[in-house]
Amino acid sequence: MKSIGVFDSGAGGLTVVRELIRQLPSENIVYFGDTARVPYGIKSKETVIRFSIENILFLLGHDVKLICVACNTVSSVALPVIKTHFRVPIVGVISPGVREAVYATRNKRIGVIGTKGTIRSRAYEIEIKKLDPDVKVITQACPLFVPLVEEGWLAGNVVSDVVRSYLKPLKVARVDTLILGCTHYPLLKSIIKDVLGKSVTLIDSAKQVAIEVKETLAQEGMLNKGGRGRQLFYVSDNPEWFAGQAERFLGQKIRNIRKVENV
Repeated sequence: MKSIGVFDSGAGGLTVVRELIRQLPSENIVYFGDTARVPYGIKSKETVIRFSIENILFLLGHDVKLICVACNTVSSVALPVIKTHFRVPIVGVISPGVREAVYATRNKRIGVIGTKGTIRSRAYEIEIKKLDPDVKVITQACPLFVPLVEEGWLAGNVVSDVVRSYLKPLKVARVDTLILGCTHYPLLKSIIKDVLGKSVTLIDSAKQVAIEVKETLAQEGMLNKGGRGRQLFYVSDNPEWFAGQAERFLGQKIRNIRKVENV
């Protein structure tokens, strides 16, 4: 059976894998984390495009039927270009979350949080305005969120203070919908909810991406029917570090991690 290919610059895309396993338990998944070249957010657009093409070629070598780009930087700056290079369906992380946010907002005030690179690209803002020009978009870079998640700091006073500081402009702007514009951020969902209040709808990009992948496979007649899928994990460096992150992101230990020497 063919697999779903997923790639990210590191471990954050595992939140997407978790949702794919939950929503599509019969599908095989091949994941590639480019841990040797992370982070992508500080690289030039040309470099991100080149890395993305190399990652897709690697996944195509594993007979994948769809590529899921589980990286906000790639989705922000490279997706339109890489889509022209390949026939295989490619799903990014921005459009699915944007559609859900525009549908969910009641007061037309949507917040977007992400890495500096994602926020600087204005990709979410542009996509939101395409769907509804009347929506006010308030963006906020949260550069400390990724290291907090990767260190396993998901609760406590320090984390609460950082989250509260970053989200203060969004509270002041009275957003009623917030897009978690980085695949690490769902792990902070609980504390973000506490800070913003229950009336604010959180849009988990990982969840929306998995829904889009399912719909795309169904439209193409490529859904697996029955059986339990398996997952293979590849990294370009440091499989030991990745294994620790995978346990945190997936909520379970994984052993089948393989290091790739040349992507």
